[in-house]
This record gives sequence, structure tokens and C-alpha cells, in this order.
Amino acid sequence: GYRHIVVDKEGLETARWAAENGLTAFVLFHRLPGEGWADRANVPSRDAQRAVRLARHHAGRYRFDPARLAMIGFSAGGHVAAEASLNATSANVPVDAADREAGTPACTALLYPVVSMREPLAHAGSRRLLLGERPTAAAENAHSPDRNVSGNAPPFFLAHAEDDGAVSVQNTLAMRDALKAKGIVVETHLFAKGGHGFGMRRIDRGALSLWPQMFLAWLKEHGIA
Repeated sequence: GYRHIVVDKEGLETARWAAENGLTAFVLFHRLPGEGWADRANVPSRDAQRAVRLARHHAGRYRFDPARLAMIGFSAGGHVAAEASLNATSANVPVDAADREAGTPACTALLYPVVSMREPLAHAGSRRLLLGERPTAAAENAHSPDRNVSGNAPPFFLAHAEDDGAVSVQNTLAMRDALKAKGIVVETHLFAKGGHGFGMRRIDRGALSLWPQMFLAWLKEHGIA
């Protein structure tokens, strides 16, 4: 909810799973909008874009193909990943050689993501921390990724549980519809049960347990894994 970064089940554990499946993985610790930054609404996505550029710049050291770089985000982190992937808030002021690299990932996965900043879909806490108590309609639109999809967006993988009581599944459906409207490749998986924040942990039974394999198969289909 933009209050803190979940570094275990949605960060380090996801990275460990990726490494176990032969992927090079990085975990992003981005700035949070409530920390007093002047450009509070843009710092998370700009940090994500900077991370992509840094990873690509050092691809030789870590022995991976910089063209095969995917991004995954969960909940509010899904909002970060979506904004970074769509370049909706990008303002690249170069600081070093790494900033000459492309900041858009080859493909992006969003798990139970915060997408819309517009009521009634908006997750109230994320909206307040990112945009303040009384955001303008222009700010809401600028930071609603479903309103900022262009025809050159990367492919997306979307997954959400329909019984999510924290972030409505309608966020994922709105993102899917926006991507489809622009002709962007998108794969969507909706699970009847799972709630919010399952990450890599609460997936020990039913179809939900298969989402990591589904994601890996999708990465292979798109030449990433």
C-alpha cells in the first residue's frame, strides 16, 4: 500500500524461486512517497526504471542477456511496475553511463496489482500516500496505468484472486482491457480463491499453486527464460 516494501514473500522469496529456475534476479528497494520526496508520486516508478537501466548496464557482470529482462510487481509494487513499464511518469535525467540504457522491461508481470487511482477502483491507502488527500483528476489519470497504455507497451502477465478483499480484481480487469484495446499481448489468470498478498507463500493448494509455473511458462514463451 506504499507504506512499506514487502521484501520477503514478494521480493527475496520470488528472487530465490527465480534463481532456482535458472533466472538472474534482482530485488528493488525503491523510495516511498511518504518519505518526504518533493516529487513523491513519481519516485517509485523512476527508481524502477533506474533499476532496469542499472541491471542492463551490468548485464555482462551478471551474465544475462540485457534484452531479456522482465519485471514483476505485487500489489502496490504492481503499480510501480506498471508505471515504469509504460513510461507514464518517466523523466530520465542522465546521471551516469547506465542511464543510456533502455528503462522499459521486455515484459512485465503484475500480481494482484493496484492499478487505478480513480474512485471507486482505487485502493484508498495507496492513492492517499502516492497522491495526497485531495488529488486532482489530472493526477489521478496520470498515475492510473490503465489510462496510459500506448501501442509500444511490452507484453503483460496478469494474475489476481477474485476474492481479493484489499485490491479489487477490477483493477486487473481494467488493465487487461486497456492493454487489449491497444493491441498489446496480455495473458490474464483469475483465481476464484486466494485473497490478497499470497505471493509465493499461500499457494499450497488448488489452481493458485500453479501461478509460478504459469508465469515461468509465459516467460519461456516470450523468450525470457
